[in-house]
Amino acid sequence: MPDCEISFDISRIDFRSTSDLLTASYWGSGRSDELHRRAFAHSLCVGAYIDGNQVGFGRVITDRTVFAYLADIIIWPAYRGQGIGLRLVRALIDHPDLRTVIHWSLSTNDAHGLYEKLGFRRDGRYMRLERVPEA
Repeated sequence: MPDCEISFDISRIDFRSTSDLLTASYWGSGRSDELHRRAFAHSLCVGAYIDGNQVGFGRVITDRTVFAYLADIIIWPAYRGQGIGLRLVRALIDHPDLRTVIHWSLSTNDAHGLYEKLGFRRDGRYMRLERVPEA
C-alpha cells in the first residue's frame, strides 16, 4: 500500500476532480456541482492524499450519535486496488465523533468485498454494520 495520508480537512478537497469523478460514476450520474457542494457541506468528508495530491474521497451522512450512511466512496482510477479505499472507510468508521454510532449502512453494486473486510454484511440492496458503541 502506498504511503497515503487521510485528512478530514474539507478545505483540502479538490472539488473539481471529486465532483467530476462522482458525476462519471454509476451512482452519481446526473448530479450537478451544486448538489455536490450541498451534499459535502452537510456530511463528514474525508480525502486520501499521496504526495499532497488527492487520490480518494468519501463522506458519511450521520447524526453523529446512532446512525451513519457511507456515501460517495471513490478512489481515483490510477490508485484503485491498492488498499486506499479500505483505509478511507476505516478512517470514517473510526472517527472520534462517530464512536457511539451503532448502525452503519451503505449501498454498492460492485464493492461488496471491500466492505465485508470491515465487517459489513449484505442485507438486500444495502450493506450493514451493527456494532457495540463505545462509551
